[in-house]
Amino acid sequence: MLATVCIPAAHADEKSPAPAGKESRSGSSAGQTAPDLAPQARSAILMDAATGTVVYEKNSHDKLPPASITKIMTMLLTVEALDEGRLQLTDKVRASEYAASMGGSQIFLEPGEEMSVDEMLKGIAMASGNDASVAMAEKLAGSESAFVEMMNKRAEELGMKDTHFANCNGLPAANHYSSAHDIAVMSRELLKHERIIKYTGSYQDYLRKDSQKPFWLVNTNKLVRFYTGADGLKTGYTSEAKFCLSATASRDGLRTVAVVLGEPNTKTRNSEVASMFDYMFAQYKVHTIHEKGDTLATLKIRKGEKKEIPLVAQENYSLLLRKGIAQNGVRHEEVLLDNVKAPVAKGQTVGKLVVYQGDAKVKEYELKASEPVAKAGWWKLFKRTTGSLFSRD
Repeated sequence: MLATVCIPAAHADEKSPAPAGKESRSGSSAGQTAPDLAPQARSAILMDAATGTVVYEKNSHDKLPPASITKIMTMLLTVEALDEGRLQLTDKVRASEYAASMGGSQIFLEPGEEMSVDEMLKGIAMASGNDASVAMAEKLAGSESAFVEMMNKRAEELGMKDTHFANCNGLPAANHYSSAHDIAVMSRELLKHERIIKYTGSYQDYLRKDSQKPFWLVNTNKLVRFYTGADGLKTGYTSEAKFCLSATASRDGLRTVAVVLGEPNTKTRNSEVASMFDYMFAQYKVHTIHEKGDTLATLKIRKGEKKEIPLVAQENYSLLLRKGIAQNGVRHEEVLLDNVKAPVAKGQTVGKLVVYQGDAKVKEYELKASEPVAKAGWWKLFKRTTGSLFSRD
């Protein structure tokens, strides 16, 4: 399959065998031809994290072993639990004998050893700890198999059609695969949880620092040290998967995600991802439509405790534009659902923000209720109705 470009709208062991690159074709949302940014990768994609716009892709839906990039989903489920209050960074995670038995990259957990969630996230994000991943999975779901069910369910919710997980760490297993496209999708979702950058963007740290056996962590993703703006996300290697990386970098308000799978060695992997970053930052810019927290419109609600609520931007709404392209023709409108009736749940979709460039519709964002609205009791509805009968203009 040849590479195309869409228009907007494990082990961490670093060893080396060598595959050949595939022919690729690429372009951009401005209709200009881009170079083949990852000639040695078996599969690759370059995506704007804010909008999901794909700038470059090559065999991006091929189902391939993802190695330790699998751990992006493990981290995603962990930070979602943290943000929802089901887990605290200070909570203790106990390593079972099974978790401690994992081979490959590890933080050398002893059976029965306890670490905080904060420490486990360091071990997963920086050292690619297979043992830490299983311990975290058992903490969240009771067993790795139950956690894997959660992983596959979340992948389905995110529309990851090229993915099936068989474990939480990416060690070789039957029926365990993903694609560059799906990895970019879950990477983008992980980046919505800003706390993760503390872990994926750190180059070195310690575990058991004040103990007799301190463990020095060095990030397996060397780009976080050597590429300006790089702060994540996850490396991967197995003899089957070769060298893989899902990386992210941010400059001047533009955050990008680059994924390469099946690279021949770490040097080529890092070089091609750096080239992808360079291309994105040189060629593209972000046009901000609304910033997170902006009030967009007022939603009227029938038979609710409140007659109306403000619609607040839940994220930055933006458009990826090629540099040198005028943004005069960019406009947007809020399209709200008619006849919204209580109860309304927080996060319920109540409309959409439609972005146009000239006459072309280029992007849509779902608008969601920022607060719940309960159904009004009969007495409040009665007073509201009778009050309107006697009100004057």
